[in-house]
Amino acid sequence: MILFMDEFLNRWNIEIRNKKLYETAFSHSSFVNEHHLKHDYERLEFLGDAVLEVSVSDYLYKNVNLKEGEMTKLRASYVCENALYEYMKDLDLIKYIKVGNGELNEGDIKKAIVADTFESLMAVIYLEEGFSKVKEVILDIIVPYINNPNITFFNDYKSTLQEALQTNKRSFSYEIIDETGPAHDKRFTVVVKIDNIIYGKGIASSKKEAEREAARVALLKLAKNKNE
Repeated sequence: MILFMDEFLNRWNIEIRNKKLYETAFSHSSFVNEHHLKHDYERLEFLGDAVLEVSVSDYLYKNVNLKEGEMTKLRASYVCENALYEYMKDLDLIKYIKVGNGELNEGDIKKAIVADTFESLMAVIYLEEGFSKVKEVILDIIVPYINNPNITFFNDYKSTLQEALQTNKRSFSYEIIDETGPAHDKRFTVVVKIDNIIYGKGIASSKKEAEREAARVALLKLAKNKNE
């Protein structure tokens, strides 16, 4: 498997040292299973998620005069699934992602997989080039979106719910109540409990998205209760 990413790599003067690592970053578990390969991108995704959050957090801390809760909400809107999908699309990198036939959605790669691949790619750049370089890449990609007031990716339901509950000092927690499907096609069911009472449930292909959906449902229920 050969990746033709010259335009992306040249833009940031990145030299591929470990081609296998880059190939892994673009390999979903369904593709790995079908072709009997060793590694998918999931471990890289874990690392890339953290690198992405700290890079954007550092930028917001140094460049915007907002309170902690507002920065959390702003950061979430630019590292959410919808945002990462758009970055990959604008960078023209989606075509390099390798998935099994069962992961195609009407011929297209699922949005969650595209977003995960962006995180995985950032992890590889971090491992290969160090934090300074990956931070440069991340901010070069994301800051133009932050500076464009006409672009909004996502209403961060989890942060909105947290802010709403902190006002009244109510406790809340997320809990995975079900996990189904094979490794390459997991479905997670998550509930959010407020004062130990279930207020919302979400089902998605990732824990993050299931939590966000549960938070969205909980916010609707809280709004309904307030109006009754």
